[in-house]
Amino acid sequence: MEFAIETCGLKKYFGKIQAVDGIDLKVPKGYLYGVLGPNGAGKSTTIKMLSTVLYPTDGKAIVLGMDLKNGGRTLKQKIGVCPQELVVYPRLTARENIHLIAQMYGLSKNDYKERTDDLLGKMNLLDRANDLSKTFSGGMKRRLNVLMAVIHEPELIFFDEPTAGLDPQSRRVVWDFIKGFQAKDSTIILTTHNMEEADDLSDELVVIDYGKIIAQGTPSDLKGRLGEGDIIEFKVNNPEFRAELIERTKTLDFIRWGKPIGKQRIVLNALDGLRRISEIMDVIKVEMRDISVRENTLEDVFIDITGRRLRN
Repeated sequence: MEFAIETCGLKKYFGKIQAVDGIDLKVPKGYLYGVLGPNGAGKSTTIKMLSTVLYPTDGKAIVLGMDLKNGGRTLKQKIGVCPQELVVYPRLTARENIHLIAQMYGLSKNDYKERTDDLLGKMNLLDRANDLSKTFSGGMKRRLNVLMAVIHEPELIFFDEPTAGLDPQSRRVVWDFIKGFQAKDSTIILTTHNMEEADDLSDELVVIDYGKIIAQGTPSDLKGRLGEGDIIEFKVNNPEFRAELIERTKTLDFIRWGKPIGKQRIVLNALDGLRRISEIMDVIKVEMRDISVRENTLEDVFIDITGRRLRN
């Protein structure tokens, strides 16, 4: 198997702060690879190193067959980056913003003119192509940023929180666009803390926390590590007794595990949980409030590993 990215012990320190602490990755070419984690986990710093924006403190990385430390301009020409922060020139139109990036990459006008309109159409921006970007909503600017990252048809694309702040409809437009671009055999690295996004888009993913990889695999494999059963989540009035309440639930043979999360909540993994909530109520002997029952998600994987929500 050919890899677009291979890292070994990749680290980045800012003074005494370990933003990335020994990342080992192998990303196959043509994959959409998700990087999932809470804010401050080290996702963006990892992306900035792999896209040549930041220089690693330690470790090794091979990107598109080139050593990250000396790939230089040749590597930059082959990658595209959609940063978490919006980078749009307000006094340029949507079309001019894209053309500017195309020219920076040395594309000829014949190469990028028709391609620009095609991209704008796919992102539902063609009717605003000649409007100044300063008149755009935040969601429209976010979609324009995505297009600016891919105008030169890079082999490797980094999308850092590309749907942050988007409404559900616009988010789906971006998801469909990213899937379509992957069909062209580009390798895509997607950082997100949106579990649905990571689950829906990723061929494989890693979960990062405190600068380290804490889980890795396909979305189905990661969710499968929790085994069969429903996830039951509820709130209790006396959070100081949560450990005792969880111990009580373990007397039930259909409870696989339980964890406290947040300030007042408990999460249980239960076989056939929806039908057996009354039995849980009987054994814990306290009021269960705001009860929800669901299939396990990637966030539940994070809860299982860390004992807290991914969004915390």
